[in-house]
Amino acid sequence: MDPIAATVVLTLLVGLLALLGRWQHRIDEYQREEVLASLYEAKERGTDRAVAQYPHIDIQACIGCGSCIAACPEEQVIGLVDGVARIIHGARCIGHARCADVCPVGAIEVGLGDTSKRSDIPILDDRFETSRPGIHIAGELGGMALIRIAIEQGVRVITEIAEELTESGEASNNPTDPDRGSYDVLIVGAGPAGLAASLEAKRRGLSFLTIDREDLGGTVRKYPRRKLTIVGQVSLPLFGVVRQKEFLKEELIEFWEKLIADHEIPIRTGVHLQGIEGERGAFTIHTSAGVASVRRVVLALGRRGTPRKLDVPGEESERVLYQLIDAATYNNERLLVVGGGDSAIEAATALADQHGNEVTLSYRRASFFRLKRRNQERIEAYAAQGRIRLLLSSQVRQIEEDHAVLAVTVDGVDKMVRVPVSYTFVLAGGEPPYQFLGKLGIRFGGDASGTDSGSAERVAVEV
Repeated sequence: MDPIAATVVLTLLVGLLALLGRWQHRIDEYQREEVLASLYEAKERGTDRAVAQYPHIDIQACIGCGSCIAACPEEQVIGLVDGVARIIHGARCIGHARCADVCPVGAIEVGLGDTSKRSDIPILDDRFETSRPGIHIAGELGGMALIRIAIEQGVRVITEIAEELTESGEASNNPTDPDRGSYDVLIVGAGPAGLAASLEAKRRGLSFLTIDREDLGGTVRKYPRRKLTIVGQVSLPLFGVVRQKEFLKEELIEFWEKLIADHEIPIRTGVHLQGIEGERGAFTIHTSAGVASVRRVVLALGRRGTPRKLDVPGEESERVLYQLIDAATYNNERLLVVGGGDSAIEAATALADQHGNEVTLSYRRASFFRLKRRNQERIEAYAAQGRIRLLLSSQVRQIEEDHAVLAVTVDGVDKMVRVPVSYTFVLAGGEPPYQFLGKLGIRFGGDASGTDSGSAERVAVEV
């Protein structure tokens, strides 16, 4: 190639590279603006701050490859800002931890972070033991809501307890006898963590009893009919690896029920824990079914506790419900849903999808807060289409046989609105069992109100 042609080609290549660089810069700027807009949206909606587990990113180690973003199955938990991974919608993290798994430099760790000042998280040591020796916590109550993590914690807690009982010579080494009244372990809660703990206790030959104030399945049983539930890659004692990663709610409950039946796991449902006396190795447990002696206790409770009530006249009606199991059972009805969280939105839209229903959604705030994006978009669409009547800045004042009276705030003034209603669904969250735990001597981050860890006080509150 002659020198002139070579110069022309070189000039064209340099120009092309410069043009590509400019295009890439524009793309980077556009993506940056898009992520910053998402961050602003997250702050407006309150989803920027995590409520439980979330990714902790070492910005010094992060190389900005974006693999964490691609791996996360949730919506915009992480975004890239100026070439570094950053938390965008922290509240949407539910603990999959795939971001940490794929990070090539180990710059991400998923956890609760510093819980020393978290008044909603019990203080636990590395064996999941609380501030009251001998009482352990596994699962959602400890702050990690994912089913897979609850199962892992349930197994690990029993592993720690079994090793401790063996080393101390406390273990009974006898088969579980439901009538003995004395056990190595009492497991409170028959959700994912409690069931996994029960299976591991059975596998290790511990004498144990599992109780639950409701039915087997915990929070999962309260899910709407045919709700898709992601379990993930888990291994269960006495079963092995669960190869199916996604279950419909009914499939998962049936799977658990078969496991319990096949391995003769002693679970008593409809039994309330009323109090715990004594100390590690010699607890006296008071339940609605009687009294038992146990060496260790595992609290595998959910964080929702008892449903939050409105405390208004008429709420005692049998037509006021606190969960929606099957939307398809309601047709040609006038329905009021109270609440503004994801559960309330999912219930309202599911009811609006049924034949002939007129659905009203009441929420006390002026705008929705911490919703998943798909639920935010869905409720906005249903309201715009007239499929759901949306009453923001509203509170139920009274419930009558065929209507409810709501106070709707407009420009700072309450206006009383009468809404025709055949059923009312109160989906305003739950009252966590924090008071009960505090009376047991279990301390929370930043809390000095728990009773002495050796307290033998009888607790009257039930779970």
